[in-house]
Amino acid sequence: MTLLAVDDLTVRYGRLTALRGVSLSITQGEILFVTGPNGAGKSTLLNAIAGVVPPVSGRITLDGQEITGAPPEQIARRGFSMVPEGRNVFGALTIEENLKVGAGMRTDKHGVAADLDAVYREFPILAERRHAVAGMLSGGQQQMLVIGRALMTSPRLIAIDEPSLGLAPKIIDQVYEILMRLRAQRQLTLLIVEQSSTRALMTGGRMILMRGGRIVLEGPASEMVKDERLKQAYFGFGDH
Repeated sequence: MTLLAVDDLTVRYGRLTALRGVSLSITQGEILFVTGPNGAGKSTLLNAIAGVVPPVSGRITLDGQEITGAPPEQIARRGFSMVPEGRNVFGALTIEENLKVGAGMRTDKHGVAADLDAVYREFPILAERRHAVAGMLSGGQQQMLVIGRALMTSPRLIAIDEPSLGLAPKIIDQVYEILMRLRAQRQLTLLIVEQSSTRALMTGGRMILMRGGRIVLEGPASEMVKDERLKQAYFGFGDH
């Protein structure tokens, strides 16, 4: 079943066209990696889906309901949660206060308490330091916090922008182990932006490569990384 569909999406920032007729779909439970060089339009794609930036044209549907141009809070209520690049924790708030921000739109108090307990079970370091201010956490711990905060929205689809950014390889492995475990446990769908294609190969799933605001290559990650066209598309070799 298709959970998310993006059809012919175009986004502009003034005179700059950041997305040019992008179309993709994600099925329930799938992992889709979005990769490509800086300026390819990867983050813009996530922000457009999340309702942060308005598209000029095109259509976005989530679970069969159109969300094109809807406000972010409405899109979040329908099951989409985004972890932005740079993590964006509320440094002056405690870990627990950060997590509760994620549940701000929910009215099921029992479900919120159960999810908070579940996040603490998944991330014991957050439980141990729940009353500490988030700004004191390491980069890896902050990444865990924002993933936990996303889980507090009770999502069906989580989009994560550059989860590896600024983290040591061992911590990156740990973050991805957690993501894969959560996907299995909660039947989550994952949309992950990573500048490097290596992580997609290690994790599996499907991958699309963007360049110049367009999707220039897509397919199973295990096949794409072996394809010489990946390097050609990534670095622009062979452009005419």
